[in-house]
Amino acid sequence: MPRFKRTLFVSFLACLIICDATSIDSGKNNKEDECNLPQEVIDDIASYASDVDKIIDYFVRGPYKGKTFESISTFIDKFGSRLSGSQVLEDSIDYMLAASMENDLENIHTHQVEVPHWVRGEESATLLKPRIKKMPMLGLGTSIPTPIGGITARAIVVKSFEELDALSEDEVQGKIVVYDQPFTKYGDTSDYRSRGASEAAKKGAVAALVRSITPFSIASPHTGSQKYAANVRKIPVAAITLEDADLLWRIQNRGEEIVVNLSMSATQDTKMSRNMIADLTGSDSPNKIVVVSGHIDSWDVGDGSMDDAGGCFISWVAPIALKTLGLRPRRTLRALFFTAEELGLIGAEAYEEDHNDQNDNLNFVMESDSGTFAPLGLRYEGSPTGACMVKELLKLFSSINATELLLERPGSDITVWTKQGIPGGGLHNDNGRYFWFHHAEGDTLNVLDSDVIDLNAAFWTAVSYIIADMKNDIPRD
Repeated sequence: MPRFKRTLFVSFLACLIICDATSIDSGKNNKEDECNLPQEVIDDIASYASDVDKIIDYFVRGPYKGKTFESISTFIDKFGSRLSGSQVLEDSIDYMLAASMENDLENIHTHQVEVPHWVRGEESATLLKPRIKKMPMLGLGTSIPTPIGGITARAIVVKSFEELDALSEDEVQGKIVVYDQPFTKYGDTSDYRSRGASEAAKKGAVAALVRSITPFSIASPHTGSQKYAANVRKIPVAAITLEDADLLWRIQNRGEEIVVNLSMSATQDTKMSRNMIADLTGSDSPNKIVVVSGHIDSWDVGDGSMDDAGGCFISWVAPIALKTLGLRPRRTLRALFFTAEELGLIGAEAYEEDHNDQNDNLNFVMESDSGTFAPLGLRYEGSPTGACMVKELLKLFSSINATELLLERPGSDITVWTKQGIPGGGLHNDNGRYFWFHHAEGDTLNVLDSDVIDLNAAFWTAVSYIIADMKNDIPRD
């Protein structure tokens, strides 16, 4: 059985990283009073202040100012979106391999992975009654197609799974279920995207339409991955806009009949893809590894600038900048680009499975996959002592206001390690607008800002350098 099919149960909520957070500085429930680090550890971390200033100056005012954004821009304009299993994704990986060689990174190689290759094809959703209206839509990843000519059926609108459960099978049988769920948190609301089709199918629905998982819309549908439940009939499923989901709800509340035609021609097979690895080899403990990462694949709408070219490139420039500045850390710093994240962490799961003999050498794993807006600090998962060490480290970034530590899931791909107790950190940034553009045509280079990218690159490089170079490992649970 292909590896990706064995791992599709892993989080389809690729960005569940936006969740309720507990700050280590958050009042009565914080752990600040429990941070009793040895003075030598505090002094060791404090000794990196001049290196932090040097790195920040290099990116923000020095010779690398604007260069990270320029690299992202060249990459995006050349390749655009990079769907799992597509040739353009593989071409973009080849491009980054060549760029890594040109920048004298070390141990440059790839890791082969079998990945899903889902292609949406032609698709449309049209309201036929009580009036004719073409509805913007995007099929959800791994959805089956409709029959030729599409499905024309009455629609029934629900606000929640609970409302669907309260309906009888006779009320749902043969209909298209429309979910008009309000957006609360991404981790909660995206559940409608991931299992909406199967829940509707259990009641006898012939298709499902899901209100896009976003708090804001200008008639913009947002795609994403969904997962069919075992032993449940598969039905086509697509995302529609907030505006149209609300429209259908209002029409239903007036007692009018809703008829919709849904047409989808999606196909799916498998292809071979690759994770990409490039190192800055450690000076004293090269077998110990600190990972900086992002995912190189994207959805087929927009161009994947925000999700996740920005995260990839601030990870990629970290070892390059440190080598240029003559700051080779004790431990190896590894830039890791994952493939096929969007369809279920396929690349990360495969990499961990094939390299789990190296897990004992993983000191810390970092991931940027929640935007590269103004950096605020780190999200952290790991031991309390490790949290105290990271908190101490973040004190060095007051000049760019990036000192906040949140105790929460730090990433999507790196959960393959953090769930095993390996400590990890994710970029905490001012991403209140992240889900405006997420998985939509709006995810383009215009979302990114060159000066802010410089701050992120500086922060990411300096944090990874300190963790890779300081005398003490971040302890595990």
